[in-house]
Amino acid sequence: MRDARWMLYGATGYTGQLVAEQAAAHGHRPLLAGRDETKLRELGRRYGFKYAAFTLDDVTTIARHTAEVELVYHAAGPFTYTADPMIRACLATHTHYLDITGEIHVFENTFRYDEVASKTGIALIGGVGFDVIPSDCLAAYVAAQVPHARTLEIGVQALTQVSAGTARSVLEMLPQGAQVRRDGRIVSQPLGRGAKDIPYLNGAQRSIPVSWGDIATAYRTTRIPNITAYMPFSSRAIALANVGGAFTGLLRSAGLRRLIGAVLDRTITGPDADARAQGRSTLWARASDEIGGSAEAWLETAEGYEFTARAAIVVIERTLAESPTGALTPALAFGADFVLEIDGTTRYDHLPRV
Repeated sequence: MRDARWMLYGATGYTGQLVAEQAAAHGHRPLLAGRDETKLRELGRRYGFKYAAFTLDDVTTIARHTAEVELVYHAAGPFTYTADPMIRACLATHTHYLDITGEIHVFENTFRYDEVASKTGIALIGGVGFDVIPSDCLAAYVAAQVPHARTLEIGVQALTQVSAGTARSVLEMLPQGAQVRRDGRIVSQPLGRGAKDIPYLNGAQRSIPVSWGDIATAYRTTRIPNITAYMPFSSRAIALANVGGAFTGLLRSAGLRRLIGAVLDRTITGPDADARAQGRSTLWARASDEIGGSAEAWLETAEGYEFTARAAIVVIERTLAESPTGALTPALAFGADFVLEIDGTTRYDHLPRV
């Protein structure tokens, strides 16, 4: 298994380098790939890995490289621009595809390839990082306990500094406001609307709806028609979100987003090793039906980027060993308990006593 051939695209980015480090530590030898040959050469020398420099502008070019491997682990966002060409190349070469997107419309686009992926005999699994392995598995866990659930609520408490790649992906999502699912449809609402107290492991915190990936993935996993994902914010931040509609409108300009994205690339570095080692993330989910039935549960995981790095090798090895097929979520591919295979993860059915 450790000699299985796979590609790490986006290897020189913040998360890509963490995954490369994990690969080396577990005896894997992935093909490093991305746009910057100089950076790839330096990273390849560090670990003794081969590398290939190419852009994602042409599917035929991408396919020449995906044909060399059994699986692609795609870590180069914003996935709004990068996921679809890589998926099409993987379909052309019968290569498993994994990515770490959190972008709702990217998940929805991936799901559209389900039939062709099944016929091709490959897996397309988006969101194999902190977004959305923990929340997807937790959603599947509570939904299984409420067979006729109509409402699913998810709270994500991930106190960490973000990487430039994450910030750019969030930037791409902001023009849509906060997306939620109502009666099976994805709809948008203004940022800051719908705040409520969410019972996280360390106490209730005021949280607002956010465009977390589960608006797409948890629906695919559970078929619950009404889904809202929340993240905690300070009262001031919620107030700013409530009056921030005009700025959100400005972000509909692709040119402005590119300009801001370039600034983010130069100024954001992501959490350092100490922050990743010491940080913890918690999640909560509750499924409810229309006659008073409900089930809730909690997860505690490693810091988000640390979780993603630890999960990478596990999900790569499982995909290569089991060869699931179709466009899948993490929980559909590997089950609700899959998240517990990631080191540092604990699930609770009740709030633990302090």
